[in-house]
Amino acid sequence: MRLWLVRHGETEANVAGLYSGHAPTPLTAKGIAQAQALHGLLRNAPFDRLLCSELERARHTARLVLQAREVPRQILPELNEMFFGDWEMRHHRDLRLEDAENYAAWCADWQNAAPTNGEGFSAFARRVERFIGQLAGRQEENLLVVSHQGVLSLLIARLLGMPAEAMWRFRVEQGCWSALDFCEGFATLKVLNSRAVWQPDE
Repeated sequence: MRLWLVRHGETEANVAGLYSGHAPTPLTAKGIAQAQALHGLLRNAPFDRLLCSELERARHTARLVLQAREVPRQILPELNEMFFGDWEMRHHRDLRLEDAENYAAWCADWQNAAPTNGEGFSAFARRVERFIGQLAGRQEENLLVVSHQGVLSLLIARLLGMPAEAMWRFRVEQGCWSALDFCEGFATLKVLNSRAVWQPDE
């Protein structure tokens, strides 16, 4: 099985430097162009199914990547970004002043602390692990996965058998595609952050 990994295009929250987990934040003109470019890069990729986050920025990206291609589509909450609770659409500069204690605790121990009224990392990681567990029962050979930085970075690390904190080693860029081969519990990262046109002989 091959997982084709795509992060949603640039959003208004990305540009502003805001935490955006579940809060709606539309693609910018650049984000739309990034997704449209991916349509050209992946036009020959043999997708059997799309697996996509529930969040509109990911769904919008997926629509632009696939355009008129007739690929079965499945929306999965497991692929949603982490929920930042009261920190949604807030800048870290403000949080250091307005929620200083909780924000400092989270920065110091992000795996065990949680955003105020938000989702802790352990709960977020369990969601990603549920998604990984679902892969074993799938018959498709080529799955397009459109999701978010946190989800995709953690997904790569865990499929490669690395601990959760290794997710920071895998920066998944916008406007790029990555590919990971997964078979019988063993994964190989084949491509990370490519802007090349995929060719059928690859």
